[in-house]
Amino acid sequence: MTPSESPAPGAGIRMPAPKYRERLALQLPGLPVAGACLLVLLAAAAAIVAGADSGSGPLIAAGAVPAAAAVVAAAGLTVVAPNRARVLQFLGRYVGTVHADGLRWVNPLTTRRQVSTRIRNHETSVLKVNDSGGSPIEIAAVVVWQVEDTARAVFEVDDFVEFVSIQTETAVRHIANNYPYDAPAEQVMTLRDNAEEITERLSAEIAERVESAGVRIAESRITHLAYAQEIAQAMLQRQQAGAVVAARRQIVEGAVGMVDAALDRLAEREVVELDEERKATMVSNLLVVLCSDRPASPVVNAGSLYQ
Repeated sequence: MTPSESPAPGAGIRMPAPKYRERLALQLPGLPVAGACLLVLLAAAAAIVAGADSGSGPLIAAGAVPAAAAVVAAAGLTVVAPNRARVLQFLGRYVGTVHADGLRWVNPLTTRRQVSTRIRNHETSVLKVNDSGGSPIEIAAVVVWQVEDTARAVFEVDDFVEFVSIQTETAVRHIANNYPYDAPAEQVMTLRDNAEEITERLSAEIAERVESAGVRIAESRITHLAYAQEIAQAMLQRQQAGAVVAARRQIVEGAVGMVDAALDRLAEREVVELDEERKATMVSNLLVVLCSDRPASPVVNAGSLYQ
């Protein structure tokens, strides 16, 4: 199974099914309602003043009742800022959400909680965890998220901001535990060499964890990845040794090809005839010259080929 075909760790996380779904609340444009309340108050005030001047109790009562109703109705006016919502409750029961910005009018007997639907960033602290091979590493990530369902964000969890923070750190730790930091095998997915695939799986796992809170994950990225300090020097030496071995392997492969081409060219042009022993000597000398990390010192043979 190739790295791209391996199942994403964290798939199948079972979070409690949400009981609430967002719905729009009954609402009216606020400015017409505010104007109507103002007109009623003015008319009621005029009736009360007229009743007081004439000593008419019924007239005063006729002005006081609309005035009280207008004050109660005006209590339903609420201001909604852009990219913010108002979650309404009536006697503890969820009755809807207001998303339209500006001045709106809702049931004056409801309580209104403001929830931001703006895009937010959360960056985890540098976490010290063990990778799949048991090596201690340091890892940190940033996640871009947004409240998508205000009802779930308010009623399904105690604090959706803290919930996103904790679940993000949990997902980062889980991802780090399931992959090695580095591996010599090319078919093994690693945190260092497969950053795009790892971040995609990290985003998917975080999204699955915070879905019950009504949060949408836009993107996540690993911002810090390194070996822990206690093994960093040893791992650096291992990486350097691996690089030296790979370079030597490439040099040897190239040198063998050059020696083979040289022998074929000499035989093709009949420059010199060499027996097997002299061929072996020539191959040995050429490999020493080509594979050495120091310049070769030429030796001039003043005698015959066999001296």
